Amino acid sequence: MSNSLDTFQQRIHDIVTDANLNPKQKCQFLASEAEANLPYMPISDEVRQAMEEGMLCDMFEGHAPFKPRYVLPDYAKFLQQGSEYLELESAQDFDDALNLLTIIYHHVPSVTNIPVYLGQLDDVLMPYVGELSEQEIYTKLKRFWIMLDRTLPDAFMHVNIGPQDNIICRTILKVDAELKQIAPNLTFMYDPAITPDDLLLQATTNICECSKPHIANYPVHAQSYGDKKFGIVSCYNSLPLAGGANTLVRMNLKQVASKAENTQDFLNNVLPHYSALMINLIDARSSHLHEQSNFFKGFLTQEGLLEESRFAPMFGIYGMAEAVHILLEKEGNSAQYGHAAEANELGHVISAKLAEIVESSPVKYGLEGRSLLHAQGGINIDEAVTPGVRIPYGTEPDPVTYVQATAGHHQYYKSGISDILTIDETVKSNPQAMFNLCKGALGLGYREFSANVASNDLIRVTGYMVKLSDIAKFAEQGSRTNTTFLGAGAAENTGILERAPRVVSLEMAPTYK
Repeated sequence: MSNSLDTFQQRIHDIVTDANLNPKQKCQFLASEAEANLPYMPISDEVRQAMEEGMLCDMFEGHAPFKPRYVLPDYAKFLQQGSEYLELESAQDFDDALNLLTIIYHHVPSVTNIPVYLGQLDDVLMPYVGELSEQEIYTKLKRFWIMLDRTLPDAFMHVNIGPQDNIICRTILKVDAELKQIAPNLTFMYDPAITPDDLLLQATTNICECSKPHIANYPVHAQSYGDKKFGIVSCYNSLPLAGGANTLVRMNLKQVASKAENTQDFLNNVLPHYSALMINLIDARSSHLHEQSNFFKGFLTQEGLLEESRFAPMFGIYGMAEAVHILLEKEGNSAQYGHAAEANELGHVISAKLAEIVESSPVKYGLEGRSLLHAQGGINIDEAVTPGVRIPYGTEPDPVTYVQATAGHHQYYKSGISDILTIDETVKSNPQAMFNLCKGALGLGYREFSANVASNDLIRVTGYMVKLSDIAKFAEQGSRTNTTFLGAGAAENTGILERAPRVVSLEMAPTYK
């Protein structure tokens, strides 16, 4: 049969007969193939060449985008007003609120076809707690948490909690540590002026148990977007609330650096040149979404849950470590990124230059006319190139040195940056050490703090979660979780399992004083 099929039909045939995909997963892959069969939107020959050479990547969002990459609806407004389109009255109690959220999540799109943002759930749900006891709240939220993982099994799906101390926040942390599910992903917002230490300790102790939550530096994000006007979604992407990201395009700094004669040529000529091409690609992709897809005529916008003006493109970069090594080698310097001061400083200079370029480069559809700089966490096909600005796998220094080496980057990446520290399992007997490391990193300017514990089955890959046990059996059995195939690919191609677990102890805490 296959001999009579053309290439497109063969791909479709392979999907529909794949024994390791369930029907929903097959539908998703089929839809992606259909969109990829369309002609690519108009771009210049120079942009197309940069993509073919691996300088720029459109993250496989499709040839004719009909939905934003990431969508962050105002769920609090939805609960307050209900929805004419969905024929729903406003929420009156806690059960109503959970039911309405369950319904709307199935109508919120993203690049993965599953919502990447489930809301600042403690803020969203606290008005409906009423006279419920702690046990009643626990039971309802645990059922809700299980429902999310079983009906929307995608680890890019993200809940935010904090920085205020409240019963919803603490109960979600308790439930998440107990269930150890891949989905939903979780970010805890930390604000030293608001968050009590014992709540942060509960969150960092959770990391020891299940590698979640991700800890976000709330004051830094609020300074960029405004108080309660942003959310952390997908991996570690910070975006405007009631908006999102219309597209994410990324630049391979390793490939771009290879085109430069030296560091000055890279900073003054080569990097600005490819950045201009990237802005052109961003404009082409976002223009199609905003002008031709009709997405913004849908009920999410019409009912005020989204605002078109609050969508912005993400200007992503990766391969900082390799770019630094290439540029230093061109000058006869073998200093290693993450270990030598001159290598680390060059990385910071590159990040500052990127921020300057983004700020001075208008885009057609952006937040106040600009894109958002983002340290992109890599994808499963990346080989011999390190995600974002991270230190290459297997060469990581001790956690404190790691934080000190990379903290200087965080000020520049408004739309998200993350370093995943892999900590030895001995931290489980000393959770205060994780607390100190997290607090110290945020004090040095980290936007987000993420860590894996070496013995945990549940780990972060680039920001999304997978279970090592699922990866081990994926080739033979597939997985009900949509992101397992990405984790399996990352394990094979990108070396995520080569991360070097390091010991962190209380003695390291004074380093931050």
